[in-house]
Order: sequence, then C-alpha cells, then structure tokens
Amino acid sequence: MEATADEERPLIPHLQSQDVDSLYTGDGTVDINNQPALKRTTGNWRACFLILGTEFFECFVFFGVAKNLVTYLRGELHESNADAAKNVSTWIGTCFVTPVIGAFLADTYWGRYWTIVISLSIYIVGMLTMTASAWLPLLMDPLHDSGIRHVVVYLGLYLVALAGGGIKACASALGADQFDGANPVERVAKASFFNWYYLSINIGSLLSGTVLVWVQDNVGWGIGFWIPTVLVVFGLAAFVTGRRVYRYKKLQGSPLKRVSQVVVAAVRNYNLGLPEDCSTLHEVPSPTKPNCRIQHTFQFRFFDKAAILVTSSHEKGQPVSENPWRLCTVSQVEELKMLLRMFPVWASMVLFSTVNAQMSSTFIEQGAVMDNRVGSFTVPPASLATFNVISVMVCIPVYDAVLVPLARRATGKERGLSQLQRLGVGLALSVAGMVYAALVEARRLVLQRTGTLMSIMWQAPAFAVLGAGEVFTAIGILEFSYEQSPDGMKSLGTALAHLTIAAGNYLNSAVLGAVAAVTARGGKPGWIPDDLNEGHLDYFFWLMAALGVVNLLHFLHCSLRYRGNNN
Repeated sequence: MEATADEERPLIPHLQSQDVDSLYTGDGTVDINNQPALKRTTGNWRACFLILGTEFFECFVFFGVAKNLVTYLRGELHESNADAAKNVSTWIGTCFVTPVIGAFLADTYWGRYWTIVISLSIYIVGMLTMTASAWLPLLMDPLHDSGIRHVVVYLGLYLVALAGGGIKACASALGADQFDGANPVERVAKASFFNWYYLSINIGSLLSGTVLVWVQDNVGWGIGFWIPTVLVVFGLAAFVTGRRVYRYKKLQGSPLKRVSQVVVAAVRNYNLGLPEDCSTLHEVPSPTKPNCRIQHTFQFRFFDKAAILVTSSHEKGQPVSENPWRLCTVSQVEELKMLLRMFPVWASMVLFSTVNAQMSSTFIEQGAVMDNRVGSFTVPPASLATFNVISVMVCIPVYDAVLVPLARRATGKERGLSQLQRLGVGLALSVAGMVYAALVEARRLVLQRTGTLMSIMWQAPAFAVLGAGEVFTAIGILEFSYEQSPDGMKSLGTALAHLTIAAGNYLNSAVLGAVAAVTARGGKPGWIPDDLNEGHLDYFFWLMAALGVVNLLHFLHCSLRYRGNNN
C-alpha cells in the first residue's frame, strides 16, 4: 500500500493538521532529502531564476554554434555549400531527436535535476572539443590536420547535440515543478514562468546571433567557442547551487513503456477475434487511477486486441491477465490511439521545420554573396537571424494583446483562434517567407549580371515573416501537443513535437543532397554550386514554396477531419 501524503510528512509537534498542510506543497513534490517540500524555503521564483539562467546559457551556446556553423564548415573545413548546408541541417535535426532520449532517462532513471547536471557536464566536454578544433591549425601542419580536424569538429558537435537533448527535455519541466499545482496562486505563476522561459530562449538567441557571431567572424573561432564554453561552466555551477531550493517530482516511469506494451500485446494477440461488445474488453475498475476509464473509440481497432481478456491461457505459470505485455486496459489502448490521431498534424509540421532550417543554411550562404555593408558596419550573414528573433519577441505580445481579442470577438472562442487555426496561419506564413526569398534571389542574380551587389538587408523581411510564423506554429504545436496528449503522456507528446523539428532538418538535408545531385548532372553547376552566382538558389526556394503549399493543403484536410482528444 502506498503511503498517503500525510503519512510521508514528518511529525511536527504542536501543529494542527491544517497548519502542516499550509507548510508543504500539495502536489507531492519533495526536497533534496526526499522529504515533502516546504513552501516557504523551496521552489517558486527563487528556484526558477536559476533554471531560467541555465536555459539562457544553453540557448546562448546552442544558437552561437548553430547560427554560424555553416560559415565554420565552409571557411575552416572547406566543405562545399551543399555539403555544409546538409551537415548543418543533419546536426540541428539530431539536436531535436536527443530530447526524447533525455526525457526517457529523466522519467525512468535519473530525474530531471540529475539529467540536467549530467547533460551540462557533457556540454562542457563538447564545447572544449569544439574549441580545440579551432586551435588545431596552430598546433599542427595545416596540410595534415584536415582529417583529424573533421573528426574533432563532429565529435564536439554531436556531444553538444546529446547534451542539449537532456536540457531541452528537462529545463521547462523542472521549472514548472517549482510551482505547486494544488495552489491557485502558484498555478498562475506557473503560466508566467513559461512566458519567461520562452523569453530567455530568445534573449540567448539574440545575443548569440549578434555578439557571439561577430566575435567568431572578426576575432576568431577559438575565442568564439571559448566564450560559450566558459558560460556553460558558469551555468552548471549556478544550477548546482540551487539544488537545496528546488522541488523534485518522484519518478513514475516512462510513458514509452505503456505505449510499447499496447503494441506488443496487440501483435501477440493478432489471431484473436475482436468482440462485438466493446464492454467486454479489459479495464481496471478503480476510479483512483488517473489513466483509467478513457472512453473507448472504434478508430484503430487493431490495437483493441491488446485488451482482449483470455482467462484460460497462461504463460510461464502467470495468468495472462497479470502480464502487461499480453493484456492492457482499454484506457491504455486509447492513450496510444490519441497519439496516433495526432500524427497527421505532427507530420504537417515537418515541412514547416524544413523551411525554418533555411535560416541556418541556405539563407546564410545567400547572405555571403550579398553586400553586407550597412553604413559603416559590416553585418555577418548569420546575424540576419536577429530579425527572426526580434519578430518573435514583438509578435508574441501583439498576438496576445491585439490579435486574440479581435479573433475572440469574431469567432466567440476563448482562445480567439483554435489550435488548428493557429497552426494553419503559421504554415501559410512559412510559404510566404519562401516566396519572398525566391523573389529576392532572382533579383539578386539579375543585379549580379550587371555587376551590382544586392544589399543583405533585403533578407531581413524573410527572417521576420518566418519569425511571425513561429509565433503561430512553433509555439502552437507545443500547446497542441501538450493539451491533446493523454494525461499520463504530456511529456511524450511534447517530445514528439520536438521530433518534428528534427525530422524537418533531416528532410532539408535530404532535399539539399537530392537537388545538388540531380541538378549538377552533365557537368552543370546545379542550383546550389559553390559559387551561387552560377546557380539558381531561387529555384530551390520556389521548390520549398511549392512543397509548402502542398503541405498546407494536407494540413487543412487533416484539420477538417480531426476530432480532438477529450481527456
């Protein structure tokens, strides 16, 4: 029998029961000593400031590497435009796959705090490796260090990708844990935390895209990598100092196991016939378990076989009814169905991420052949991503303060726009951004033939439009994933939303490789040659816009058929 909350709390003389309740959190969180967390000395903003600082440092480092990585690969490793853009997309995609690994380790073994500590430690090793790669030409013969340098660079990059996954998976969740879900006042503060969390990400991105990129381009890559390395060390030290004020959630196991059990049980029972009466399927009658009694649906009926109760069979002396890999509850099956219903919407987000991947690949290559002088300043191509960040930071308050009230009056809905409508607007904006980028590149090629360089500032609107699209779609898909996922699988749903970013970057890498291979046949320069003035990058942008239109139509079809998950 599990101990109740009162039984877990230490006995304090001379205090009434209500006094004890007022001292401790009501959501089951504990302190560093695994004792019920005291409201007065743990959690809340005193703990969140350290977590927000850690997230700021991580984003500063991540974007400081990601935004200018294509320049480093081209200039220092002498990779081609197509290869550099492809490798950047592959790396960024990996950075958004690893949160699934981080979430699994945190939920199943380490907990969020130790997952972040271990991840930050790996981050430091990765950044030290990247810094070493920048100093190798000074230590070795440049004619013989090429192969070694490639190995060192990519070792550092993928250590950073692995470490970042643990932080991305746990930082926001650990921050939310600092507010008592059973306390109305702290629930309001929790909503404010997510606003500050997203703001810290954008501030880190803004500073890295301006200050750090400038240092990398004008001072040197060694210093440009050493600065974020020092910041990660400082972030780890600051995060660990807060260990006694953090509130911790007890481990409850990974939801991946529940999903896997349904799939395995359904496959093992594939030869059983489904009953006509769904009420005969297995369900746990206890109303105290939060994942029970989800209403049965008739979609994806194959997985109902996982809930067929066969009382006469035994496996190794164990009744089938007690083997979770052979028999699952209806509610457990319905959790999987909820995730499956969400997959078409998630799939529509992949191409949105592919379009956004241009900001760290082809947009930078395009900017490198434009006039980057603005008055007396020289603007690094990677710094144009600042307009994307500024657009996000401006559009968020505009969305909340202006658009939502106007849409609420028009639609009568509390949110103004539904979740799916919000996603659709963002997808349309991503298409508009690609159309604009194609028109700019076509005009640049015309001017190039006359000997005139086009100003790099013409790229700014493309970054801004894609930033506005993020406010609708990038944030919208996180909200959609959290609210539509089963109650016991909110973290898994959010992790799958991150996977769409990874899939989008992998798709961009594949499309770039295919375009380079197909268009460069017969000795032709292709669409994306090393010298973009001899190619047609505008054709690639038109291709992405066309794919975006097809994707938008697919999303509209899916959104009309989507029934929503009522948890």
